[in-house]
Amino acid sequence: MKLILVTGANGQLGKSIHRNSSNYPELKIVFTDVEELDITKTEEVNAFFKNHAFDYCINCAAYTAVDKAEEEVDKAFLINATAAKNLAQACQTSEAVLIHISTDFVFDGSKRTPYTEEDTATPLSVYGKSKLQGEEYIQEIWNKHFILRTSWLYSEYGNNFVKTMLRLAETRDEISVVNDQIGSPTYAGDLASFLLEIINKPSKDYGIYHYSNEGSISWYDFAAEIFKQHKTAVRVVPIPTSAYPTAAKRPEYSVMDLSKVKTIFGSTIPLWQQRVI
Repeated sequence: MKLILVTGANGQLGKSIHRNSSNYPELKIVFTDVEELDITKTEEVNAFFKNHAFDYCINCAAYTAVDKAEEEVDKAFLINATAAKNLAQACQTSEAVLIHISTDFVFDGSKRTPYTEEDTATPLSVYGKSKLQGEEYIQEIWNKHFILRTSWLYSEYGNNFVKTMLRLAETRDEISVVNDQIGSPTYAGDLASFLLEIINKPSKDYGIYHYSNEGSISWYDFAAEIFKQHKTAVRVVPIPTSAYPTAAKRPEYSVMDLSKVKTIFGSTIPLWQQRVI
């Protein structure tokens, strides 16, 4: 029986893994969040690993407040970079495979064709820079890793775009949504299943992979489909990013090429329209 550590268990992806784990009774999973394990503290991480013979670690923990990160720079780098470094070192010592979740925000959005794993990462925001630093630490320290870049994550849990739109629709007849940022939504349940499959059918094809649901859209398109599927009568108004200024600059285009993950793992990835909750 494989023993797996999941960090950030109270987040969207962590909770999705917990729900989907019932389909994998042969895997023993230890779910932790900061209360049980503070991964920013090196000694605490090392002691935790020393007391458990982990075969895998799935790091779902992250600082994801993109705009707030512009002010809380040290905190963003501590959680997204230093903590990843701590886990990589602990995994190296214990020979555990590290599965780390990263983001499309490592790209600057200047391309107009899907980003591949080989494209140069040049993040625009503190959040993106901190996530890229985490990737680089892992690659420097421990070769047995899978770094999964994902985008526009949503689920039944936590705070996300789908839940925000539905909440706003309760009190508004009209909602303005930017239509010049293009990306791909990712249903956390699909990503969670993929991560568990990596472990269930062990692979040594370590490295960086891109994973999202199929299809590229704007946030405006996403909102319109959410209301359509929920039969919610709300008028969605497309607006440019310039009309909705934010502290952090976001990539205009962050669609990721899924060819590698589909080829290496034989994955069939659903269209995002099939996964609107």
